[in-house]
Amino acid sequence: MKYDLVFEGGGAKGMVFVGALQEFERRGNTHGRLLGTSAGAITAALVAAGYGAAEMESALAAQQNGVSVFSDFLGLPAPFAKKDLHDNDLVTLLENIRLPLPRRAEAGIDLALVDWLAKQPTDRHFFSFVQYGGWYSADNFLAWLEVRLSSGIFQGKTRTFAGTTLAEFHALTGSDLSVVAADTSGNTMLVLNHRTAPDCPLAWAVRMSMSIPLLWQEVVWQPAWGKYRGQDLTGHSIVDGGLLSCFPIELFISNLKDVTDVMGDKGADPVLGLLIDESLPVAGTEQPAAQRPAFDIAELHTVRRLKGLLDTAISAHDKMVEEAYEKIVVHLPARGYGTTEFNMTDQRRDLLVAAGSLAMGAFLDRAATPGQALEADETERIAHNADRLASRWLPRMIAA
Repeated sequence: MKYDLVFEGGGAKGMVFVGALQEFERRGNTHGRLLGTSAGAITAALVAAGYGAAEMESALAAQQNGVSVFSDFLGLPAPFAKKDLHDNDLVTLLENIRLPLPRRAEAGIDLALVDWLAKQPTDRHFFSFVQYGGWYSADNFLAWLEVRLSSGIFQGKTRTFAGTTLAEFHALTGSDLSVVAADTSGNTMLVLNHRTAPDCPLAWAVRMSMSIPLLWQEVVWQPAWGKYRGQDLTGHSIVDGGLLSCFPIELFISNLKDVTDVMGDKGADPVLGLLIDESLPVAGTEQPAAQRPAFDIAELHTVRRLKGLLDTAISAHDKMVEEAYEKIVVHLPARGYGTTEFNMTDQRRDLLVAAGSLAMGAFLDRAATPGQALEADETERIAHNADRLASRWLPRMIAA
């Protein structure tokens, strides 16, 4: 059977999608349209590029010097140019801390202190956090994704998608891929696809969607990326689409014109949502604490407060979504796994993948059970819920 697939965001927990896709493929199912946020955007892009579950699992197992390649996703920011350092918010802060010195001497001390700190590799995290909104660089992730988009075979030919725009990627593959990001400069939800942002590079669209605020540096929209639905976003700061909704499944279901203008006309294929459910345990684990970097920015009290506020706002929407579409959403276990646990052991990764496979199998078994298929009135109810949720949340976010 052919489904339109929606993948939720969830950082490293998104590895559970590989197991779900294993069982999905094993039963002979295929995909139509693809939609994802954050980790879901990564998965959706790889599926759109022709990656099957086996090829994805091989990518998950890749190591460098005995360590998972995903550990490098939490990268050290590159050295800063002197111009960037002297135009840094930290300099402004220091300028407002008056010392009992002549003004010129004080300014010289401020700049010398900033220059010295910036030369210390570990302090570059702090500069990145202050100036670019993220503790880590995602340069290694972008390099990894570009390699994946230029590796292996797609429809009998070597993949050459790393440098393609969304429009070029669609023309080459026929894949209808959409990824969700958030424009914090314009207070807008961005749904990036070949209709809305044809000149945006595919790799950068995914990079924007996965840019968890405060964790990774925000992305600044470049002039060469063209316009978004006719709007010039040059200079706008773009971050993870999960800032607004980790699981925008209504984009595939709603009949509202504001939505179909962005997503295209609805097809006849049913929609299936893959949700990362942190309330469900992963079989075989004793739930040890998720592995964390030596210093985890997420543990700072200020970051935890901000994250709590964001999670509350986002979960209010996503909880309504889960309740509205219960019969078309697969709940994938992920309890005990961390959003930034990119360095998880092989054993923990394998258990997470296996849990995803079992959950997908159980869902498909229920869907195939007589009496469990969606009746016409349920299909109508789901469409009504989609319109209701979309009319409340989406038009002001995605309208031109």
